[in-house]
Parts: sequence; structure tokens; C-alpha cells
Amino acid sequence: MSLNSYSSQTDVLTTSAPDAPTPHGFSLAGDFGTECTHRILIVDDEEPIRTLFSCCLSFRYTCVTAASVEEALARLAEAEYSLVITDMMMPGLSGIELLRKVMHSHKDTAVIMVSGIDRAQRALDAVRLGAFDYLIKPCDMDVLEISVERALERRDLLLSARRYKQDLEVRNIELARRQAELQRLQAQLVHSEKMASLGQLAAGVAHEINNPVGFIHGNLEMLEDCAAGLIELVSYYDSVAPQLPAPILEEVAKIKKRRDFEASLADLTSIISDSRGGAERIRDIVQNLRTFSRLDEAEFKKADIQEGIESTLRLLSRYYTAGHVQLTRDYADLPPVDCYAGQLNQVWMNLLANAAQAIGARAGEVRIATRLEEDHAVISISDTGSGIPDALLTKIFDPFFTTKPVGEGTGLGLSITFGIIERHNGTIEVTSAPGRGTTFTVRLPVNATPQPQPVTETRAHAEIAAH
Repeated sequence: MSLNSYSSQTDVLTTSAPDAPTPHGFSLAGDFGTECTHRILIVDDEEPIRTLFSCCLSFRYTCVTAASVEEALARLAEAEYSLVITDMMMPGLSGIELLRKVMHSHKDTAVIMVSGIDRAQRALDAVRLGAFDYLIKPCDMDVLEISVERALERRDLLLSARRYKQDLEVRNIELARRQAELQRLQAQLVHSEKMASLGQLAAGVAHEINNPVGFIHGNLEMLEDCAAGLIELVSYYDSVAPQLPAPILEEVAKIKKRRDFEASLADLTSIISDSRGGAERIRDIVQNLRTFSRLDEAEFKKADIQEGIESTLRLLSRYYTAGHVQLTRDYADLPPVDCYAGQLNQVWMNLLANAAQAIGARAGEVRIATRLEEDHAVISISDTGSGIPDALLTKIFDPFFTTKPVGEGTGLGLSITFGIIERHNGTIEVTSAPGRGTTFTVRLPVNATPQPQPVTETRAHAEIAAH
């Protein structure tokens, strides 16, 4: 008699698990949809019972017998079994001890307990310990076959569900990876559009300002020559003025006084010099912008890393000329590096701006150091700002993640930086100590091969070249 029939008599106990739906994509026999051969271990100290159970079940399953718990444990150590059918009371270790060991060390093996003791509490204890069913000796062979079949069916369902869960977890991880990649791609597209707009702006500035500045430079040179001639003429006039009639000299004196001639003559040269200096400043600003965006160097080629850093610093002069940020340079003799120079300048822009913003309004230091390690150029940018908490270090390169207040950061700068460095076959690392500062270290191969660029960025460079 099985626990099923026993439960019908006592209305207290139930046996095997209720029917459960098969997970989508899995069969009762496992992932492959075909029936597999189950191995069953029959444990009983009475040989007739072992033989009877084995003969009954061997038509459908591979059966192995054991006369004691110790022998059964040895069998379990040698091979994997789908089901263990064990007597409750045996010399030495009991069936309950075997049940505990199977539940602890062989979690994928089902257990059916067989006993000559018809007690509800003993059956309940066995089920609570993990047994699938509790059969009463002498048990009907049809009942045994049904119990074995349902135990194996439940085991296959559990294994299939576990594999199904593992497959879902793998797919979830893959989906998370693809989502992160999609976010990074979106960030790169945003960056590409920004660079396209910057390229158009720089091209417009170069075209619209450079020509007028050239006219100013040329005209100032002519004006300087003309002013020098006028000054020479006036000086000669002053030398012969005493020979003129007195009324003319008086009228000339009045005009000089009204026009503040002496002061104007002294300022004329200074005004021309200041105007030339201002025009040169405008020309330098345009050149810095061109150097930063590299309008003429959109292709992959050798470039001077330190020149790019310096041009970026000039564009960030509002941070580094304020007086409270001390800028320290420790440049080594670096060879030209294969790169997209404009993209690397965007990296220096993000890192140097972040360093200055981390210091804020208080006094602090930003240190730029370069060195050559074998065939890699190493650039480190350090600040003495507030630092980054350890819990956030793993997230700072994620798209749209920012530690700045709402409205002050998009969370794209470091993500774009990471993508650019990765595209150059380089690496970027960050170390930080809250309250002491942060250091970003970029490693770039001196000799590298170009990586494919986003289509939008290629279009941006094409628009720049068209200007």
C-alpha cells in the first residue's frame, strides 16, 4: 500500500506532487524531448524483496540493488541514479539516514521509502525529510510502478524547470548586456551628432571669421605705415613751425589743444598695437578650435598627444586661469600616436573639465602626466577634488550615469570617453579616494590600427571636410 492509499484512509496525508504544467520548450524527459533511461537503486536487507522489485521494474528501467545503506552509498558515489527505493528499517544505518544523505549529497535523486510499519507519523516524517512516497509492505507491484513513474516524472519536471530557469537567467544576462550596449551606442550617436554640430560650427567660424581677421591684419599693417608717415610729417612741421606767421601758429595751437594732440599722438601707436594683438587673439582662438576639432585631420593618423592636451587646456581657460586651480604638467618625450586626434581631444576635454569641476570653487591642483611604457603612451589626469565613492566607481562609465546635481550633467561624458578609448584599442582606469581626489589613467598604443567609426560620425567628418 502506498502513501496515496494510506492518505485516503486517514484523510491526513497526501503523497506525490500534483500535476504541474511542463515549461515551454521542455519535455518530461528533459531538454531533448526524448525518453531517457533512468537508473534505479533498490536498497533492502531482504534479498527476495530486492529481487522482486528489480524484476518488476527492470522492464522499463536499469535497476541496481544494495543490501545495506553503506553499500547503497558506495553505489551512489560510483554512478548517478534517478531514484532510490529504500527500506525503512535495516541493520546498521536506517533508511532515514540514507534519505538524509541522499537529500544532502544527491539532490537530483528522488527517494521512495518502503516500510512494514503502517504509521501516519512515520510516513509524514519521511515526506518532510524529502521522500517522494511512502509505501507499505507488502506493496502491490502496480502501485510500486505508478509511484516510481510519478517520482521520475516529478524529478524530470524539476530538472527541466531548473534548466529552464538557468536558460532564462542566461538570456536575462544577455539582454542586460545588449541593453547596456544599446545605451552605449545611443551615447555614441549623441556624441557623433554633437561632434557633427561642433564641426559645422568650427567650419563656419573658420570660414566667417578668418577672412575678416585677415583683412583686419592687412589693414592694420597699412594703418601702422600710414600713421608712421603722418607722425613723421607732423614732426617735420613742428620743426619748421617757428617760421610761420603768428596768427597761423595761434590757430594751430588752438586745434592741438582742442584735439588733445599730444596725448592722441602718443596713443596712436598703442591703439594700433592693441588692435593687432586683439586680432591675433581672435586668430589664435579660431586656430585652437580648429586644432581641437581637427577639421583637417578627421582620418586616422599620427598625432601629438600633448599638443592636443594643450589646445584643449586653452579652450578650458575659464577653469584654469581663475587662479584657484593650480595646473601642473609633467610631460615626457612621447612619440606621435596613431589616433583620431579630434576624438582624443574630446577625451581630454571631458577629463580636464571634470577634474576642474571636481575641485569646484576651493583651491586645488590638477596634474597632467605623460610617460611611455613599452609601446603604449600613458596619460594620467589627477585632481585633488572631492573624489568618487567606491560604490559608484563601477558605474561611472555607464551611459547617462552622473554624480553631478540635476541639470549640470548629462552622464554621457565618461561613457563617450570610454567608447573613444576602446575604439583606439586602449584602456582607461580610474582610482579615487573620497575627500582626496581622483586619477584617470589612459593607455594608448603608439602603433594601432583604426576601428570602424559610427556612420553618423563619418557623415559629420564629411560635412566638416565640405567646408
